[in-house]
Amino acid sequence: MAWDTEETRRRLRDAALVEFAARGFDGTTIGSISARAGVNRERIYSYYGDKKALWELVLSTELERLASAVTLSGTGLNDIGEFAGATFDYHAAHPELARLLQWEGLQDDQAADVVRRTAHYRDKVERFATAQRDGLLDRGLNPAHLVFTLIALAAWWQTVPQLAEMITGAGPDDLQERARRRTFVVEAARRLATPSTSEE
Repeated sequence: MAWDTEETRRRLRDAALVEFAARGFDGTTIGSISARAGVNRERIYSYYGDKKALWELVLSTELERLASAVTLSGTGLNDIGEFAGATFDYHAAHPELARLLQWEGLQDDQAADVVRRTAHYRDKVERFATAQRDGLLDRGLNPAHLVFTLIALAAWWQTVPQLAEMITGAGPDDLQERARRRTFVVEAARRLATPSTSEE
């Protein structure tokens, strides 16, 4: 029977995602990934080279999935709201991404795939700056700060779910509360970016 290389790679990536999200780069071992995947640890070295390369692949892949799922179709207030709402939805469905990003932030090393990721976010900053010049968004806000704030507004619910539960009294599995949070995120994003009356 032929060895299914793609299936083995998928199992290793999926196992690495779970392990890295739970324990971070430093706390994860090649052995724990191979055991979870049910694959010989030598396959990791032959397919990915080392743990660092696998970590960067896992994180880059998850961020590419986010970028594909959450697009900024325009830069009007409704677009800004829906961008924040879609970001909230994605993080609610993929809480492991927030954990990966937190672990990455605790490392001393350079962020994974930093050049491509920076270009992706700077594109949003430039689009927001253009929308500000066109009077669509509040000109008084730093566009880079606005992009960061919208992402934080949408993602922080899943990043610190224990804090969200303490404040709201509802856990992350409460679907009614999740819907209320999303509604709030969309409206707050729109209000945040609304031009002040002095600009009109």
